[in-house]
Amino acid sequence: MHLELPEKRYYSIGELSKAFNVNASLIRFWDKEFDVLKPKKNAKGNRMFTPDDVKNLQLIYHLVKERGFTLEGAKVHLKEGQKKTMDKFEIIRKLEAIKTNLLNLKNEL
Repeated sequence: MHLELPEKRYYSIGELSKAFNVNASLIRFWDKEFDVLKPKKNAKGNRMFTPDDVKNLQLIYHLVKERGFTLEGAKVHLKEGQKKTMDKFEIIRKLEAIKTNLLNLKNEL
């Protein structure tokens, strides 16, 4: 999954639900379930997610939606090997972005 998000310091739950193509309630649920997510809350109480939160959401989405992990399985996976998992996940995402760019270049030829 490649997210189309502008570079920002904070993202609203609406922006993320649209980018991930899921309901905002799922992101709120994941926020309660996964302690790696630490969004700030503004004066109105709305969650404002940092770029680190977005990376963690991508990883949670990948584990739960793409690889079929249960919530408990994803939590264990995150706790046991978060650094190793994040490194692999980042490498995969970067390679996917490179592939997309190369395919775009090929199509322009």
